[in-house]
Amino acid sequence: MDITVTFRHTEPVESLKSYAEEKLSKIRKYLDSPMEAHVVLSVEKFRHQADVNLNLNGTLLKGMEETGDMYSAIDQVMDKIEKQVKRHLSKIRSHRPENIKNENISMSDEVEEAKILAQEEPVIESEKIVAKPMDPEEAAMQLGLLRKEFLVFRNARSMEINVIYKRGDGNLGLIEPN
Repeated sequence: MDITVTFRHTEPVESLKSYAEEKLSKIRKYLDSPMEAHVVLSVEKFRHQADVNLNLNGTLLKGMEETGDMYSAIDQVMDKIEKQVKRHLSKIRSHRPENIKNENISMSDEVEEAKILAQEEPVIESEKIVAKPMDPEEAAMQLGLLRKEFLVFRNARSMEINVIYKRGDGNLGLIEPN
């Protein structure tokens, strides 16, 4: 692992340099290939900035954080870089063909891979819809036509938002607020 630490607009401090190197060495546990890292620590008035460029076999990962304290800037940028490394590794592993897998992968590597994938945060996708006023019977008919699992609509009688959905037994369910 090749780590270079550069100081801009500030005097080089050995404790900051060793702190940044220590944080970068923790990322090494996710990698089996060599990596190059370049850390730039700069100070402009009251803004402390940590900028990290990480090269993993040709893939460049970048992170930058700006706070009032250099140690917290290093911590925050390393959290970003760690998240990027995990995402990069999960992409590589998910695109690997099943029939060319290495036979010498140990159980500890598989457990580590499972831990990395389990720590990924779920992605919440948002979609805006117009809840049209209709009767539940009409909503059931619309649900059948749309071929979806559920339909959000405004009940024409109560003017409340309702959800009609297909149940596992083939029947329909209706969710109404209290």
